[in-house]
Amino acid sequence: MSVTKQATGLLDEFKAFAFKGNVVDLAVGVIVGAAFGKIVDSLVKNVIMPLIGAILPGNQGYLGWTLVINEKDVPYGLFIGEVVNFLIVSIALFIFIVKFLGWVMRSKKAEAAAAPPPPPSRQEELLTEIRDLLQKRP
Repeated sequence: MSVTKQATGLLDEFKAFAFKGNVVDLAVGVIVGAAFGKIVDSLVKNVIMPLIGAILPGNQGYLGWTLVINEKDVPYGLFIGEVVNFLIVSIALFIFIVKFLGWVMRSKKAEAAAAPPPPPSRQEELLTEIRDLLQKRP
């Protein structure tokens, strides 16, 4: 097999893989998730933590919360900000995935269960008659 055919075959396989619906959906999910993460990060850093910093003492809010050990600054305020960020993202994902999507899935299952079964086709009716006739035979 020539190198050109191998390269073309590899390219065709890659196209088939990369443009499957699941891969594209996953890429969109990652992009939306990253954008959502930025929004939550901004909410925590620009709204929530400054409000907490205004309530608690300190010159620079939570940014100024440091612990000095052997003349080295340990900025624990930044760590607390990241923990709050993580908690908010986790809660939002929990609400979306477990509560919202679970509700959607349950409502779809309920609709499917409530829907009457479709009427049998002509073939199914004939097969049922044949089955019944065969069962009646001694």
